[in-house]
Amino acid sequence: MTKKEIAVKAVEALKKEYPDAICTLSYTDPLQLLVATRLAAQCTDARVNMVAPALFERYKTAEDFAESTPEEVAEYIKSCGLYKTKSKDIVNLGKMLVEDFNSEVPDNIDDLIKLPGIGRKTANLIMGDIYGKPAVVVDTHCIRITKRLGLHNLKDAKKIEFELRKILPPEESNDFCHRLVLHGRAVCTARKAYCEKCCMSGFCTKKI
Repeated sequence: MTKKEIAVKAVEALKKEYPDAICTLSYTDPLQLLVATRLAAQCTDARVNMVAPALFERYKTAEDFAESTPEEVAEYIKSCGLYKTKSKDIVNLGKMLVEDFNSEVPDNIDDLIKLPGIGRKTANLIMGDIYGKPAVVVDTHCIRITKRLGLHNLKDAKKIEFELRKILPPEESNDFCHRLVLHGRAVCTARKAYCEKCCMSGFCTKKI
């Protein structure tokens, strides 16, 4: 079975197992998703969703963040971890959006990764969830599960992203990555792969 064939089987299996492929971060506009994803680094989505309402009630626009200070933003996000670095990034992110992008969240990866604290993982999430473009969000779940499936034998996230772009159906790639997160939390965990209850056990190379 080729990698592309395995990828298609994985897409279909996960689609049946997790029909609702949604981002687990709560947001109502592109800026909120951008900021929430920055907060989610080394922090759970559940924790981010707890601090987000007060943060986004105070800061509604890129200008609001740009005109604030890292110290003030930090008061809202202390429980997220690494809050000093994150608050500095968020204020500077707001400034760059205002100064360079007319206060709009960019719609392409090259511009998104220019923003402070924003890497390819976040950029791909924005591209897929906000702009509906083919995206591959390479997080720890994606890296682990796609490697176990035999889709690659890589460690570098950027290389994995481009490898998966070659073999995943473009229109399915973003939802596939959301489903990998759900599957990685419930079945194919970092501590143990519960192959006996996995919907992909019939073609996963980990079992061969």
